[in-house]
Amino acid sequence: MKIGILGSGLMGAKLGSLWAACGHEVTFAYSRSASKLARLAREAGGSHGSVAETVARSEALLLAVHWSRVEDVLEQAGDLAEKLVLNCCVPLDAADRDLVVGRTSSAAEELARLRPLARWVSCFNTTPSESFYPVFARKGQTDRPAPQVLTYGDDAEAKRQAGALIRDIGFQPLEAGGLRNGRYIEPFAMATVELAYVQPGGPALIYHFDKLS
Repeated sequence: MKIGILGSGLMGAKLGSLWAACGHEVTFAYSRSASKLARLAREAGGSHGSVAETVARSEALLLAVHWSRVEDVLEQAGDLAEKLVLNCCVPLDAADRDLVVGRTSSAAEELARLRPLARWVSCFNTTPSESFYPVFARKGQTDRPAPQVLTYGDDAEAKRQAGALIRDIGFQPLEAGGLRNGRYIEPFAMATVELAYVQPGGPALIYHFDKLS
């Protein structure tokens, strides 16, 4: 699949590199540093370009920017009509401390409002990026269940396609309902920050929910 990565931070860089390792054709876009995009593309064996070029050539996109940059990147991206867009953004303030959207809406819903023609799926926003490489390295090599990624959206086919990309990394998508449920899932991302970065044990946090029969 042709995948465009909109954002060059830890989430975009790591997921883009791993999808490239799976054989996907990856293009990196949106960074203050053109040399950073070139380096990411070179190291992953992919390419880099402008946001508009990346959107045009991609079948799927990952939106992985700070919430303060969302409007800028969407303006460059256009209407995103019929594009599968995986969103891993958490709507944090400039200090990365408090949610700026919540209770009566969510980042997932706000993005769908801003670009209603896109096929939105939210995922990976409750999973620290430090877990990506270890999970990928152990994919298929353990009898333990794959760690889960809460995955939510209103388009069933888009969630199916996103699920395949999630499994490529070594995770299992955990169906978490529609975009409206972002009102509850995005605050959970703040709990994973506490567990990963504040509590002892290191930041490579994974989780697996189960139901007792």
